[in-house]
Amino acid sequence: MPSIFTHELDTPVYKGTVSVNTGLFINGQFVDGSNNTTIDVVNPTNGKVITSVSEGTPQDVDLAVDAAQRAFETTYGLNCPGSQRSILLGKLASLMGEHADELAAIEALDNGKAFNIARNADVTLSIDCMRYFAGWADKLSGKVLETTENKLTYTRHEPIGVVGQIIPWNFPLLMFSWKIGPALATGNTIILKTSEFTPLSALRMCQLIQEAGFPPGVVNVVTGYGNTVGNAITTHMKIHKVAFTGSTLVGRKVMEAAAKSNLKNVTLELGGKSPNIIYDDADLDQALNWASFGLFLNHGQCCCAGTRIFVQEGIYDEFLKRFIEKSKEVKVGDPFVPDTFQGPQVSEIQYNRIMGYIDSGKKDGATLHIGGERHGNEGYFIQPTVFSNTKPDMRIVQEEIFGPVGVVIKFKDEDDVLRQANNTVYGLAAAVFTKDINRALTTAHKLKSGTVWINCYNQFDSHVPFGGYKQSGIGREQGQYALDNYTEVKAVHVNLGLKM
Repeated sequence: MPSIFTHELDTPVYKGTVSVNTGLFINGQFVDGSNNTTIDVVNPTNGKVITSVSEGTPQDVDLAVDAAQRAFETTYGLNCPGSQRSILLGKLASLMGEHADELAAIEALDNGKAFNIARNADVTLSIDCMRYFAGWADKLSGKVLETTENKLTYTRHEPIGVVGQIIPWNFPLLMFSWKIGPALATGNTIILKTSEFTPLSALRMCQLIQEAGFPPGVVNVVTGYGNTVGNAITTHMKIHKVAFTGSTLVGRKVMEAAAKSNLKNVTLELGGKSPNIIYDDADLDQALNWASFGLFLNHGQCCCAGTRIFVQEGIYDEFLKRFIEKSKEVKVGDPFVPDTFQGPQVSEIQYNRIMGYIDSGKKDGATLHIGGERHGNEGYFIQPTVFSNTKPDMRIVQEEIFGPVGVVIKFKDEDDVLRQANNTVYGLAAAVFTKDINRALTTAHKLKSGTVWINCYNQFDSHVPFGGYKQSGIGREQGQYALDNYTEVKAVHVNLGLKM
């Protein structure tokens, strides 16, 4: 039988116990993987193993799919009214609220993000997500369509059935919530794969899902690797929809596998290289604050991070000078220290990847103003890093680094910055800073991105859609738009008097 990971914490921000069942969660029970193998979970703050979790296999995915199919056909889906689905999601949200501090501590321990940020952002937004979709569960409706008096025609929005979901390691709890919220509200049953780096919060959520009263098999979590569990989900003939959040490279593989199997419906939330545009009439103090927040939040491990900071030439020198000083103020360190903002990168692999990009920026001739080195002597910490004097074809300008590394680029006017900002294969997010609302809206409307923030950055709401243009993805998460990802539309024609 799988073990229970229990860890006592006595820190300035959290004093208590975290407790997580380390098994796979299939058919409402925690079980060992088919091969009885495990995956080590590493604390990125010090590089030490904190526990091990069961390793899932394609055989475990088969078992989970069978359980999910049974649940869909008997206890969930159209057999569970929207009002009851709403109650279940509401109970889950309440339980998350009761365990909010523990969930934040798990994120800090497992992912390395600052506890206070995890508590006030990740956990709070996750609870809000559950409550939002609980509100939708009993409000899904089709339409009666007028045709002739001899026929009644209407549509039904029905759940797809068994859906597969694959989440990343940068926001484990939040991405878990973004995925299961709309899927459960619309009546689907789920096979979800966590990242092998950060499985603990999803497994803790499975215990809360049990406690909330969801029928066995409605939510199944199979921890494992992408080339085994992930591939099994994307190719499984009984899974008819897959939602993936991660890199564009892997997103292509997911889409290809889904197409080659049973032509699954696919939702992809992928990478970004987001432009943050600061015009010379912007409130400079606010622009500096938001630019730092947009770049360094979550250690730069945000798909929508504002890593390309475009500054108009009239304020460029002043902005760069002050932004360097602002970057020096970013507190890097232990996630359980109250004023920590930037923790470690999630893994040694990610640490080495980011350092490789920093080296490429140096070799390509960009000017390094701050950072570029390891922080401390243990764990996977990287100093906040800022480059300037870049060229458009440099890797640090074009490729997603996914770390605390940004470039500051000068621009002349609106046409110049739009040309540079849109010169990317990505289109996830962008920001505009100016006091001129006409300029702000004109620029926002011309940017090729799924989200544009004006005079702010990294602002999220459960009722507002999130997703990207171009190679940043397909479909939208959050808001009413997310419901479309998990429903099929059926047209029904009822003969009231048509004669042959």
